[in-house]
Amino acid sequence: QLQAYGGGLVQAGGSLRLSCAASGRTFSNYDMGWFRQAQGKEREFLAAINRSGGSTRYADSVKGRFTISRDYAKNTVALQMNSLKPEDTAVYYCAADWVGHNIGVPRTTVSDYDYWGQGTLVTVSS
Repeated sequence: QLQAYGGGLVQAGGSLRLSCAASGRTFSNYDMGWFRQAQGKEREFLAAINRSGGSTRYADSVKGRFTISRDYAKNTVALQMNSLKPEDTAVYYCAADWVGHNIGVPRTTVSDYDYWGQGTLVTVSS
């Protein structure tokens, strides 16, 4: 089970930190990702981190502004979002991609991910 939280209303230029708590599975066997879906648009990839934490990937739209990290002691994955823009307004989802013992580059496609959190709404006002 994945539980995302930390969304809210923020002004443009501000920051938010999203967190996702994982339970019920071996957290370290999963690559983790963050996606978002704006109203009327498809779900899009934002950031991913592999099971070891040693490899990350970002969408061009958030590179340099968003940072993904994971905490193995707490079984959480976080998305630090800085310099937020109105176009960042969306429902944000965390997701888990089972990779077992493989350590590689995390994937970026929605269909690659096996489990999804319920989403948390981020609204950026101009």
